[in-house]
Amino acid sequence: MKKVAVAVGVIERANGDILIAKRHQHLHQGGKWEFPGGKIELGETPLTALSRELNEEVGIVVNNGKPLLIIEHDYGDKVVVLDIWLVNDFNGEGHGNEGQQIKWVAKADLANYQFPAANAPILEALNVIPD
Repeated sequence: MKKVAVAVGVIERANGDILIAKRHQHLHQGGKWEFPGGKIELGETPLTALSRELNEEVGIVVNNGKPLLIIEHDYGDKVVVLDIWLVNDFNGEGHGNEGQQIKWVAKADLANYQFPAANAPILEALNVIPD
């Protein structure tokens, strides 16, 4: 089975709002919200991959991040290994560089958005319990 390593950023503003992005419909888990990030390329560290992906996807420049957790999730057709980082030291406001919808959301309101199943432990780590 295909295993995909992904660096994920929980990007938090000083006021506690979190940046989320909506996956394009044609993608795996399309139409659901996610914490931005992307595949870790050969030779990259998770933080290097995260910095590259966040700059490409949402125009955020990561100054520093700290590891939050690692999740392995089996979707049946592929296994994703999510290396999740908390990023609260960054530059930029965030915008959908790839045409995706993005939002800054209060942490308590994250439960109102539909995320891929693999993201449930992230929400739990943020003390957000989805309905």
